[in-house]
Amino acid sequence: MGPISVTVLDPSHVSEVRLAMSRLARELEFGDTLAGRVALVATEAVTNMVRHGGGGTFVARPLATQGSLGIEMMAIDSGPGMRDFAHSATDGVTTGSTPGTGLGAIRRLSDEFEVQTATGHGTILRMVIWDKRPAAAERYQVGAVLVPKSGETACGDAWAVEYHAQGATFMMADGLGHGPDASRASAMAMEVLQRYPDYGATRLLDLAHSKLRPTRGAAVAVMRHERESGEIAYAGVGNIAATVIEGDTRRAMVSHNGIVGHNMTKSQEYRYGWPRGSLLVAHSDGLETQWDLAAIPGIARAHPSVIAAALFRRHTRKRDDVVVMVAREVV
Repeated sequence: MGPISVTVLDPSHVSEVRLAMSRLARELEFGDTLAGRVALVATEAVTNMVRHGGGGTFVARPLATQGSLGIEMMAIDSGPGMRDFAHSATDGVTTGSTPGTGLGAIRRLSDEFEVQTATGHGTILRMVIWDKRPAAAERYQVGAVLVPKSGETACGDAWAVEYHAQGATFMMADGLGHGPDASRASAMAMEVLQRYPDYGATRLLDLAHSKLRPTRGAAVAVMRHERESGEIAYAGVGNIAATVIEGDTRRAMVSHNGIVGHNMTKSQEYRYGWPRGSLLVAHSDGLETQWDLAAIPGIARAHPSVIAAALFRRHTRKRDDVVVMVAREVV
């Protein structure tokens, strides 16, 4: 089962999210107790979002690392925010007649928990539950938000990361149009990276061009990070935007015009520095291009998933599929 996205408008969506998360937990072969924790955390988060945030977006995705399986859930709202999170998260300060005790239960039942909130800026909750804790920290923190166009069940955008001896390679695709055919094109591009994780950026783009010929095509960007040089080798065609953010400095990467699978005229590699601890942000054109992290208090220090969620909440065009991926090299 892939990523889950639910637009939350009213209390009926609480049960929709709970059922979706229970299915995902079963597919990952979580035991009954662990699956119950997942369902309870999702229920509390969405109930809180409906009652206090005016609704929003709930997203979730499976995680796998070092032999551990997990589920990341995020509740994203544009409500009034919380003035005093510590008070709101105290047991006994509850969202109402729900199975747990609101934010206190969410934090206690989650293996990883993060909140980004400020008065007037809404709230983002990130919650992760593992079947067993990963043995060591990952070299990269990577997070993403993937949401289909309103009315569609399949998202035409996709992203992936694969690790290799020199570092990591990230890929993003935006299938032409919307719906299942666009989703198929993007998924086929990701299959190229999954099959050839050691290949260079232009080689992967060329292979994607050949593979996507039977499809409607896609915009595709490949970002291969080499830890020793501290650089990203970038090759892109179409409307994927990628940027390195280091403090107040923002370096945008260059893509060529065309459609991978149809009229790609050039695959060319450009190299950009990616200092350790700085951010790599990539997104489809479902996100506005004129975004500024500095406008969101404290967001640059958050987990990349929370950063992606904040950009989605503030800058989604709302009339297109959207994917936002954020990464940080940490070790």
